[in-house]
Amino acid sequence: MTTLLVIAKEPLPGRVKTRLTPPFSPAEAAALAEAALADTLRAVAAAPATRRVLVLDGAPGPWLPPGFDVVPQCAGGLDLRLADAFAGCEGPALLIGMDTPQVTPELLTVDFSDHDAWFGPAEDGGFWALGLAEPDPALLRGVPMSAPLTGAVQRERLVAAGLRVRDLPRLRDVDTAADAAAVAALAPHGRFAARLARCTAHSGSGAGR
Repeated sequence: MTTLLVIAKEPLPGRVKTRLTPPFSPAEAAALAEAALADTLRAVAAAPATRRVLVLDGAPGPWLPPGFDVVPQCAGGLDLRLADAFAGCEGPALLIGMDTPQVTPELLTVDFSDHDAWFGPAEDGGFWALGLAEPDPALLRGVPMSAPLTGAVQRERLVAAGLRVRDLPRLRDVDTAADAAAVAALAPHGRFAARLARCTAHSGSGAGR
């Protein structure tokens, strides 16, 4: 069985999903981030795991379901924070972010029996998931994050280490209003889609048009 890690920020206005502002207000962007996080955590809670960990920048709120350990993110860049999340694991671990509320328990049910690593590419060139049979923080340190080549560099780091890598489906992160509309259409019954519909009606943004 696998440890499932979610790395996330507390959904506070002005601190999360700032690229959604405009068309949405900072409060609406935070509400969308909270809904995305809630959908993500719900999928993780329904997937088989030996342990479920929320690696959090901030404080947990009512959106956190039972069954999760909460640990703080370390200081430093994203590569260091991801590396530190893996450093706290014993045995196989799969890490995801809070930006893909369309994720399902099935996507998170990975088998390491024939592979050393799982890699989930994102449409923006990054990655939405990374799984390691033997977590090694050194595999992440120094990888340039939030760049068009982030995913390619990270996957090549795995291959160069001699790991047998298997790819997960490519998913779209929620960064912009167009992303939000596209992702909501993929998971129309989730909290994220419902929140986006309310925010769009309130702001008249016409997100995705």
